[in-house]
Amino acid sequence: MATTAEIPVPRPAAEAEEIYRRWIQFLDDEFVRHCSAERRAEIVRDQLYQIYLGRPHGGKLNLTLTSELPGNVVSLSLDPLNVTMEAEHFAEIDRQRYAERKPLLWFWQMFDRSPLGLNHWLGLRFRLMLGRHIFEHLGSGVKIHHGVDLTFGYNLSIGDAVTIRQRALLSDRGGIKIGDRAVIGSYSRIFSYWHDLHDYNKIRLQPTVIGAGALIASHAIVLGGQNVAPGASVGMFPADRA
Repeated sequence: MATTAEIPVPRPAAEAEEIYRRWIQFLDDEFVRHCSAERRAEIVRDQLYQIYLGRPHGGKLNLTLTSELPGNVVSLSLDPLNVTMEAEHFAEIDRQRYAERKPLLWFWQMFDRSPLGLNHWLGLRFRLMLGRHIFEHLGSGVKIHHGVDLTFGYNLSIGDAVTIRQRALLSDRGGIKIGDRAVIGSYSRIFSYWHDLHDYNKIRLQPTVIGAGALIASHAIVLGGQNVAPGASVGMFPADRA
């Protein structure tokens, strides 16, 4: 049986890899230069037009024909300024910090919902690029897989060599810190707040800490305020079934 070290790492063809790297570097440079919500929204809109519609943004929409309304809705929704997101309804939101990140959070979601999001090599690198502009901290050697769901982003700190598997939820309303080498399993849920027992609309923010080297199993739930010790496990792993 081949060991992990012996398995060759798959990668795109050389020409494709060079183009992928150029695109990610271009976007990274643009988001470094531009922090305003308006300019970032324009950048994201222009990119999503080409990803979803296969053409550059430009020209006026025909708003008079009812038959073109669905296409107009699609075109307008590619602009983050025309989109509302659930996090904007939360009372504790830092509106300035969120506004700077909202176009990037929309880009994150829309990339993963496009065919490009299924390109594993590209997706891992794309999310790291965006994460450096969204998160409070992002360490080196991190792997964030397809479909990971974020809330604010700016209350999320991720250490070195962390792996976050597909479809995990990181609800960082009260703050989440993930230590070095931790693994967050697919479809797991990590919260950082509690709902009031008597009034669901009232919440209590409680930061959550995932210790270094901790393992969060697939579909496991970490509640707000829970501190997972370094090296500890949450949820069921195959060995637990013996």
